[in-house]
Amino acid sequence: MKPLKLIFTICLPMILFIGNVSAQQDTTIKIKTSGDCEKCKSRIESGLSFEKGVKSATFDTKTKVVTATYNPKKTSAEKIKIAITKIGYDADEMKADEKAYNRLPDCCKKGAK
Repeated sequence: MKPLKLIFTICLPMILFIGNVSAQQDTTIKIKTSGDCEKCKSRIESGLSFEKGVKSATFDTKTKVVTATYNPKKTSAEKIKIAITKIGYDADEMKADEKAYNRLPDCCKKGAK
């Protein structure tokens, strides 16, 4: 029984420390985009879920802001913005990819409402 207690005494703090270090590596960014509706929300969140290093992404249709949490060792804010433009939406100062924008449903295009 004593060896098991020793293992828990040594390993548990190490596991907690490693888990804490991993959590500290994540970065959150807010990106203003041209998305507008629930379809936009679904497209943006779904598209970003496939991006390497992106842990989570949520799009607020009222503020038109994407909040993405990512691992900076695997991706960058610029790569996330590029991914959004390739989905068909503006991302801060970056304009949407023209071909991707043209494939959007009419309700998702600028000035549709």
